[in-house]
Amino acid sequence: MKMRSLTGIIIAIAVILMTTSFTNSSVQGKTNENEKLQFNSEGEYKIVQFNDIQDDEDIDSRTIELMDKVLDEQNPDLAILNGDMLNADMETPEEVKQAIDNIAQPMEDRGVQWAVTFGNHDEDHTPKTGMNEADMLEVYMSYEHNVNKPGAKDITGTGNTNLVINNSKNSEPAFNIWLFDSGRYAPDEIAEQNFDGYQTWDWLRHDQVAWYYETSEKLEQTTGHKVPSLAFMHIPLPEFEFMWYASPYERTEESHQEAVEKHNIVGEKNECVCTGPFNSGMFAAMLERGDVKGVFSGHDHINTYVGDYYGIKLGYAGSVGYGAYGLGGEENNRLRGARVFHLDENDENVLVDTKMLFAEDYGIE
Repeated sequence: MKMRSLTGIIIAIAVILMTTSFTNSSVQGKTNENEKLQFNSEGEYKIVQFNDIQDDEDIDSRTIELMDKVLDEQNPDLAILNGDMLNADMETPEEVKQAIDNIAQPMEDRGVQWAVTFGNHDEDHTPKTGMNEADMLEVYMSYEHNVNKPGAKDITGTGNTNLVINNSKNSEPAFNIWLFDSGRYAPDEIAEQNFDGYQTWDWLRHDQVAWYYETSEKLEQTTGHKVPSLAFMHIPLPEFEFMWYASPYERTEESHQEAVEKHNIVGEKNECVCTGPFNSGMFAAMLERGDVKGVFSGHDHINTYVGDYYGIKLGYAGSVGYGAYGLGGEENNRLRGARVFHLDENDENVLVDTKMLFAEDYGIE
């Protein structure tokens, strides 16, 4: 009787463990170990950047149609949803999860690997729903093809991480993706001084800059060489503005025309570079390390330009979401779209080119 009881207990425990393993299978993707990122057999890799979906559980169908058509045409290896995926209109956790499911399905339906960064609006619903960025990251990571990680510990923000892309032989890293949480808004004041007259979005903190620098060094030590990379963050760096005018202080058409030639600028600027009141020094750190080939943002929905700023491309992706503001008037939706990146492991810089794709190219108004 005792032997039978013991056997029964062992079987019951085994069943529980098997059931737990099965029901939590999606959690295994949180380590990013189940789905490796790798260049194809031709040594090529393609990334699509979607920015500022900024919608709720009743998403504008044109946003999904645009994402679908871009993914079908480009057939990318990786999609980056670079902040402000959600807005303030959700009332419950269930509505947040439905909103996330809406924007996850274009990639999930096609088996495209994808990752997110957070923007300044992603927690606008939090006072009502109780779901913060950490909660939302758990939901994002529960999807089969999501490759986010929990993020570096003990530094500012949620989900700061890097994603290594192996070469076509899967023998060593050929490229790297940096994902940064660029925060939300500046505090009301510091040292009893307010920010009247300054831009009041957030900025990358020193611990994030230090984490990037140290992680970049460790990656070089591990591989024996600097690994070329792209960085994605929602709020742009101040250098985006400096590049547009080829100056940190001049704001004239003449200085911009000089910048177009000097920095090879392509695309439009229709609003401010809406950054924080302080320069974090991230660009200087990337310039010194020499591994980042480009920094790409969103946030400013109707800016689509890209240029080469002292060897590092700085660029926008515009807005893919029809729930976000546009140009206004008859041209309101003209710049809605996505950005695509072509990588080739046989090219010296690996990043071959990047360009904007617009909704009007797909017949979406």
